[in-house]
Amino acid sequence: MHRLRVVPARRHGRERLYVCLPDGANVAWYDREAARVNLLRDDREDEVLEALAPFLTGPVAVGPPPAPTPAELARLTLHPDDDLAPNRPGEALLVAVERAPGPAHRLRPDPRRRALAAEQATGEALDRLDGAGWRTLHSVPLPGGDRVHHLLIGPGGLFALHVLPARRQRVRVADPLVAVGRRAPHPLLHRVRAAADRASHALTAEVRPVLVLVGPAHLSVAAAPRALRVLTDRELPGLAGPGGVLKLADVEALHAVARDRATWKRV
Repeated sequence: MHRLRVVPARRHGRERLYVCLPDGANVAWYDREAARVNLLRDDREDEVLEALAPFLTGPVAVGPPPAPTPAELARLTLHPDDDLAPNRPGEALLVAVERAPGPAHRLRPDPRRRALAAEQATGEALDRLDGAGWRTLHSVPLPGGDRVHHLLIGPGGLFALHVLPARRQRVRVADPLVAVGRRAPHPLLHRVRAAADRASHALTAEVRPVLVLVGPAHLSVAAAPRALRVLTDRELPGLAGPGGVLKLADVEALHAVARDRATWKRV
């Protein structure tokens, strides 16, 4: 009898323990959140449970994997070119910088790289919410060349996040104007709201706009902006606090729709 190995992994935000043969082939996996052991080989049930025994913390269901949900089926049928889920934070900026790096020597740093670093930092913070039932899509393209920097979907609803780098600078917000450092104010909040409105139209669900300021030295807001949140990058975990808006099945269904590039072609 071959001894089975237990290998921990994360898949779609859920922690799993895979039970493998010595050659690496999977014979089962244990989903901690669902308290279920999914068997791919019925004849190995006793061996699988013996291998998982040190990791089981209570009663578990044992049986074949459940049938895929409609959201899972939709995800599986997507062509790789149409699937936005693999997008990295700042994907569009990464591609732009790789295609046109700019002069090797310049007096001022490339502003695209500052924007990229800010989106990457924000994306990493959002991805850490995955285990709490939230899903994030990065750099969602919109017709006309605009994009949603990050789309967050979870129990607390849907949020379209626009990221603004402001490292060690003072930021002043007076709806709809935003001023960073000594630069002249500009009506950025119009753009943030417009992107959220387009996302709402695409997903036929309310998407709330959020402006994320990365690394500001000081933030002053003249008055709470209308139907829009202004956060610093340190406050991002607070987005995952409230719940009760969407059920887990709704989160997965919306994520399946949002990750399809075709969803965004007519907004």
